[in-house]
Amino acid sequence: MALRKIVEMGDPVLNKKCRKIENFDEKLSTLIDDMFDTMYEANGVGLAAPQVGMLKRVVVIDCGDGPIELVNPEITMSEGEQMETEGCLSVPGKYGVCKRPAKVQVKAQDRTGKWHIYTGEELKARCFCHELDHLEGILFVSKVIGKLEG
Repeated sequence: MALRKIVEMGDPVLNKKCRKIENFDEKLSTLIDDMFDTMYEANGVGLAAPQVGMLKRVVVIDCGDGPIELVNPEITMSEGEQMETEGCLSVPGKYGVCKRPAKVQVKAQDRTGKWHIYTGEELKARCFCHELDHLEGILFVSKVIGKLEG
């Protein structure tokens, strides 16, 4: 595995929509493994492919209950509301309160193409929403309510 460079706010790749994954091959597995290594090294709980310069619909998450890989993810259900502070590995040292659903369900493929359904509440719901926003070229700073801190 290898660590990849995390691109930061201002890099145009972070504002572009990502392409759907069509090939479930060794290159995809390597990307996912590298993304996990990079996320853990940076003490993050989520990382999207554009954050390592790849315009692909791939996200990795680990909110403390084990790693989850999301390929071609989509939110299929959301309910409730929460207002919590978020940060981002691509916006180091900056934090702000964002409004997100309290609970979400995500449908996604794994590195082999098999479909899975994941449900997340609280932190995991925020993480799903935050990372899937990256795939649409959206940074959390555009959703901050009030002032960005840090």
